[in-house]
Amino acid sequence: MGDDHMTNHTIGVTGATGALGGRVAARIARLGLAQRLIVRDINRAPEYPGSTAAMAAYEDTAGFERACRGVDTLFLVSATESEDRMAVHLSAVDGAVRAGVSRIVYLSFLGAGPAATFTFARTHFYTEAHIRSTGVRYTFLRPSLYLDLLPGWVGDDGVVRGPAGDGRVAWVSRDDVADVATAVLTDPATALASEDTTHDVTGPEALTLGATVDKLGTLTGRSVRYVPETWEEALESRRPTGAPEWAVEGWASSYAAIAAGELDEVAPTVPKLTGHPAQSIEGFLRRHPSALSHVGV
Repeated sequence: MGDDHMTNHTIGVTGATGALGGRVAARIARLGLAQRLIVRDINRAPEYPGSTAAMAAYEDTAGFERACRGVDTLFLVSATESEDRMAVHLSAVDGAVRAGVSRIVYLSFLGAGPAATFTFARTHFYTEAHIRSTGVRYTFLRPSLYLDLLPGWVGDDGVVRGPAGDGRVAWVSRDDVADVATAVLTDPATALASEDTTHDVTGPEALTLGATVDKLGTLTGRSVRYVPETWEEALESRRPTGAPEWAVEGWASSYAAIAAGELDEVAPTVPKLTGHPAQSIEGFLRRHPSALSHVGV
């Protein structure tokens, strides 16, 4: 894989209207590289020099195949959580492979495994297994929980409730995950070194939810605390939202995965592949000072 191979080939980016795919598309555009943005709604596709857009849904294998024609490396962002997410992913992978895509960079999740506590991490594992089975080259990015979503874990009353016990997690910023993805997609040396490889992508330190809320409180001057729940309490507290059971279990099991120690990992991937340190909670709140503005006190 020479340099000219990387510069003359088209990168396909899914999820370009979303938080992570959008960041990656912007970074690839800044590097002046050709990309095809594969979106569900063509009217929402961002416009960049050197980018083209194609409309396709993951679950439409033939449509996704057409959208991927001429794409060499595909960045496959996982689909919105749903009950049939597995089938949706397999359809997209099959379409990409039929189109002749030679490499898939898949956005998975930390600790993906067939018996992972976090239910959605099981889907990621089976998607990875299916990608491997097709014979295309692959890189799996397995980010930890997003720092960007952490403010949403805090209720308006300033309380984080969930069955996380005193397990630890190294929250990671979406910007860092996007930087890693961009390096893997665009830098020839990084791409080569990442062939048929899995990268765990985490922040710089693993913290309990107690320590996490302490930091949030200190840095924002707001009153934030963590109240551990049992598994049953967690399900009961969320069922009144009317969310389907698979979604309630997915939510509660993200906390339970922390309790089980399955997210207690600090990986060197961000500094190694991007050349800058991974963003801490402090760094994130400096960039997003109003992140906790919804909290009452």
